[in-house]
Amino acid sequence: MATRKKAATAQEPTITAPVVFPKERVLTFRRYADRRDLLSVLLEDGKEYTFDQIDGLINDFMKGKVK
Repeated sequence: MATRKKAATAQEPTITAPVVFPKERVLTFRRYADRRDLLSVLLEDGKEYTFDQIDGLINDFMKGKVK
């Protein structure tokens, strides 16, 4: 007699919170070594940022118009 395989149990997707970093920690990353001066002005003290937020702030600044 053939045995049945158990139906694959659906695993619930795990929701992970995005990784955030305070300004002081971001300024130590090699990834942003060339932009340290810019980030020290753009990022606020006491606020935490994701990599996407940081990259977005840099891109917005770089696309800004010169007055």
